[in-house]
Formats: sequence, C-alpha cells, structure tokens
Amino acid sequence: MRTASSNTGLWGRAEQQDFRSRVRGTLLGSALGDTLGAPLAGRSLEKIREIHGPGGLTHPVPVHGRCGAVTAATQLTLFTVDGLIRAHVRRDTGAWHPPTDVHRAYLRWAATQNDWGPDERRADNGWLARQEWLYTRRDPARACMTGFADGLLGTLAHPKNPTARDAAATARSAPFGLLVGWEPALVLQLAVECATQSHGHPTAYLSAGAFAVIVHGLTRGDSLDSAVQRSLGLLGSRPGHQPVTDALQHALSAVTQGVPGPHVVEALTTGAGDGAEDALAIAVYSALVAEDIAHGLRLAVNHGGDSTAAGALCGALLGALHGETALPAAWLADLEGRATVLELADDFALEMTQGPALHGPSLASPAWLSRYPRG
Repeated sequence: MRTASSNTGLWGRAEQQDFRSRVRGTLLGSALGDTLGAPLAGRSLEKIREIHGPGGLTHPVPVHGRCGAVTAATQLTLFTVDGLIRAHVRRDTGAWHPPTDVHRAYLRWAATQNDWGPDERRADNGWLARQEWLYTRRDPARACMTGFADGLLGTLAHPKNPTARDAAATARSAPFGLLVGWEPALVLQLAVECATQSHGHPTAYLSAGAFAVIVHGLTRGDSLDSAVQRSLGLLGSRPGHQPVTDALQHALSAVTQGVPGPHVVEALTTGAGDGAEDALAIAVYSALVAEDIAHGLRLAVNHGGDSTAAGALCGALLGALHGETALPAAWLADLEGRATVLELADDFALEMTQGPALHGPSLASPAWLSRYPRG
C-alpha cells in the first residue's frame, strides 16, 4: 500500500459543514437502505408483492424484532470508519498501513459476533466496540465470518475466500470514499486491499473499489455520472474488471430505458443476481433515476436480488450526493443505533478536518486517544 498524502489544505467553516453533512448522509443513508432491504432478503419480486402489495415495500417494516433494525452491513461499515480513524491516529507513531488498522477493526467486529458483550479487559476496544447494541448477529455473510475468524491479514497476493463474490465487502466500503484528501486511485487501492480480507474474488473486491471511488467523487461534489465515469476509468487497467465495468455501463444505459421500475432493476442482474456487481449496478441505477432518496431506496430494494446490499449501497450514494438533510426524517426516527452512527460520523469528520489539533507525536487529547487508541 503506497502512502497517501494528507489533506493539508485549510478547511473553511462552510467546507467543514458541507463535509460533515455528506459524511452523516453517507453513513445514515447506508443504514436506512440496509434496514429497508433487510426484510426482503431472499424473496423474489413476486413474493415481495404478495406480502407488501403491488407497489412492493414502500417504508421500513419490522425485522430482527423491531422497526429500523440494521444488519451486519451497517455494523461493518461502522467498524470501517473506526479503523480509518485509528489509522490516522496511529500515524503519529510513524506506522502507516491503513489496511492493517481496518483489519484490526474488522477483528473487533468479529468479537461482537461471538461475545455476549464488551470485554472491559480489552484496552484496544476503544469507543465503538463498547457499544452494547452491536453485540448481536444480523445475517453476516459467511465470507465475513470465515475471513475474520483468525488474525491473518488477507491481501491481493493471498486473499481470503477467493471464490466469494457476494456484495458484503462492497456494502461496508463507503467510508473509504469519504477520504476526500486522498487521490481516487489510492481510494480504489485501499478499498480493494481491505475487501480481500474477506472476499477474494476479483468481482467482489473490484466492486468494493469502484463503489468507494464513486462515493469519493460525490463527497467531493461531483455528479453521480461523473463519479461513475471516473470509476470506470480507474477499473480499466485492473485484471478481472470486466464484470464490474459491464455492470456499471449497463446501469448508465438503463437510465434511458423507459420509466424506472422493478423490471428495469431486475434486468440489471446476471445469473442468480447475488453478485457484488449486480448490487452495485442496481444501486447506481436507482440513485441516478431517483426522484428523492425514499424513491431511490424503494427502487433499490424491490427486486429478487440482494436487497439489503443494494439498499445500503444506494443509500450511501444518495446520502453522499445530497447530505443528511435530504434523508427521510420519519425513517431516521426509528433507525437502530442512530446516535452511534451520528457520533461516529462526526468523529470521522473531526479527524479528517482537524486531526492535528487532536493528536500529534508530542501532544494529544487524552479523550481522543481513549476513543481511538493507537495500539
């Protein structure tokens, strides 16, 4: 992993406020899409309509025992953010290898899937791993459970689960796109390297990288079409890129194919419709044609593919594009863990915009290092 240059430019007040709104929008939007799609997992479009009516699911309904419950997609997204903050904090020590810090964060997530609650004896837990509501299994992908079952770091040269091509790694990769001080090629590389820690198939890890680059462009103020085009340009030189680039190009061309609806969405899928590239294509298409965020999320989840991942991806795209204030307020009111998501989003924005005021080689805020230990 090459070193990324820090964003040393001065942040004005307006720029900080806009960035924080997009970070909040990305993480909250991803969680909303996750909870909207979760009840539809494994159901065909016909079954969805049989249960929820001709229009399909139009608003969040109870899943996992409550309305607004999130799945492992949101849990892992939060731990991705935690790992990225830790990477920037640990840079003070002279160590700089973000994939390692993100991997350590994923191992902390794995502990939440096996332990009854936070282990107070673990000094490296920091703030996020002490949130008791995260200690529950919410349909984690098998590749995530096996990929983080030991302490070995998967890499491009030696990836974990080389046949895993589902969208779980992509669904946790939006935070890489929030690294606005990084160049797009480095965002792609980091997302790819971290995806291989559980998903070693090129379609899976390149989908994660492409998604991160698109979020990156939106967070920097690009249009969605421009962000997708930049992603396509970066993917072209990567071995095994064709399924992902084909999926993104199909999503772009589908915009002109009549009134948006479930049948247009389902036409974007290939085979069983559960590959990472399928969820990415559905999310991009739904975000491109969305009248508003609620409309885009409904399109993204009402189909026979991976509704949870497609919803999470679409929510992150629309949240990065429009910011938190465009999210449907009634859906946010019920969102599980909303306070945690907001606090983590604000911490990330604070670290990215004012990190040197929080920590350095010779001076650091004890409160910050308690939340995000260097170890």
